[in-house]
Amino acid sequence: MAGEAGMFTVQQTVGSVLCCKCGILMAPNAANMCVKCLRSEVDITEGLQKHVIIIHCPECDSYLQPPRTWLKAQLESKELLTFCVKRLKNLNKVRLIHAEFIWTEPHSKRIKVKLRVQKEVLNGAVLEQAYMVEYVVQDQMCDSCSRVQANPDQWVAAVQLRQHVSHRRTFFYLEQLILKHDAAVRAIRIKQMDRGIDFFFSNRSHAIKFVEFIQKVVPIKSRNDKQLVSHDTKSNNYNYKYTFSVEICPICREDLVCLPPKLASSLGNLGPLVLCMKISNSIALLDPSTLRHCFLDAEQYWRTSFTSLLSSKQLVEYVVLDVDLVSSEVNIGGSKYVLADVQVARVSDFGKNDTMFLVRTHLGHLLNAGDYALGYDLNAANNNDTEIDKYKGLVIPEVILVKKSYEETRQKKRGKPRAWKLKNLEMEVDGGETRGRVDEEKMVNEYEQFLRDLEENPELRFNISLFRDKDYQPSEMASVTDGEDVPLVPLEELIDELSLNDKKNDDDDDDDGGMEE
Repeated sequence: MAGEAGMFTVQQTVGSVLCCKCGILMAPNAANMCVKCLRSEVDITEGLQKHVIIIHCPECDSYLQPPRTWLKAQLESKELLTFCVKRLKNLNKVRLIHAEFIWTEPHSKRIKVKLRVQKEVLNGAVLEQAYMVEYVVQDQMCDSCSRVQANPDQWVAAVQLRQHVSHRRTFFYLEQLILKHDAAVRAIRIKQMDRGIDFFFSNRSHAIKFVEFIQKVVPIKSRNDKQLVSHDTKSNNYNYKYTFSVEICPICREDLVCLPPKLASSLGNLGPLVLCMKISNSIALLDPSTLRHCFLDAEQYWRTSFTSLLSSKQLVEYVVLDVDLVSSEVNIGGSKYVLADVQVARVSDFGKNDTMFLVRTHLGHLLNAGDYALGYDLNAANNNDTEIDKYKGLVIPEVILVKKSYEETRQKKRGKPRAWKLKNLEMEVDGGETRGRVDEEKMVNEYEQFLRDLEENPELRFNISLFRDKDYQPSEMASVTDGEDVPLVPLEELIDELSLNDKKNDDDDDDDGGMEE
């Protein structure tokens, strides 16, 4: 205790000294000089830049990081603060403690940053000092923006996405994946074509990166070509335009497929009549009568390519009369199926005749007597697929059910708004006035079917961002959901739509403070 008291007394006795210049009482330091006198003697910010010119592209809101890199950054963001600090020369002579923005009028073309630095001066004393740097913003368009402004059609690389089917459901789904992952953020123009979409890029590497993204989400095959645009004989420089032709596998979800004999044999005599249950970078095929399944990747598909026997446009509505479960629940690729023998009748025949069908289906977990289901009527379907003729003695079922139908219930709530919405790519539409009305009506119907598929299939919306509709009235929710047997998107899956730019502008007046690095 006595030792501790002694230490405490010693600290008190050497608590202060006199400044060697002005004689003021002060805490001791290596220079024996008060802070005011020390600053009058030494300016640690001397030689540091106080004025800097930075180049800003007003079109894409990016800043030039010499020699040729352009960095995207919002006003008063961490990225812009880091960029501004890195532009200062000789800052390594001092130690940076803190940096923050000083508010300036957004249109003043001035950015002010307050820096706090430390440096060792006079016999090892550490002096801390704050100073301000003013950045003068000069507008100059970056290379890609200037090319676009000079000629909007001046692209370097084009990606032509095509799928040879009669509907656009695949492109609706692909559009949402592209938006979620910002895969087309580098595209200078997007054009909607008859059976696909064209993406135009100002750089070949951007097009290659986009094709690689598409390859990860759908089965494709691609080829690329280049065309000489100009040649400078003096510098021996060549300018090319590159075109990437990407063909998406024509098999779509819910399609009925007859596998070629060689492929069916290599898959352990699967099928041969199988349903396509899911499309990702591979094709998920399921035999609805046995629950046997397989996954074909792009290479396997294009090696022995085949087409659909029947597509979702040829689905027929049936009413379920009786359900007899055959197997317990089976999990295949994350989806649940139950094998069942189901007695069905066509809705169009119901009440007119006694035609009934007994079918084995994978939908035993969903169907009950009185429900409606959509399926393929193979008894009445007219198909000219040569693959099915190669199987001798093949017993073709009269009906293959594909999914549960909610059409009857939807009739009651037709016209009711949804609590959610999707974003869309900004696309130009290719085509003249003659193609307008019919195609537009077909597109609206296909898009509505796509929205219904999202409601009915949680797996389908797993990789898609659904946003809350601000115009939707919550009071209507009860009338939409009460007593209805229609799948709806849970509210917890919805994302509040937020524009960061708008939010930043709204908060500018409230947020006067700076941001630390």
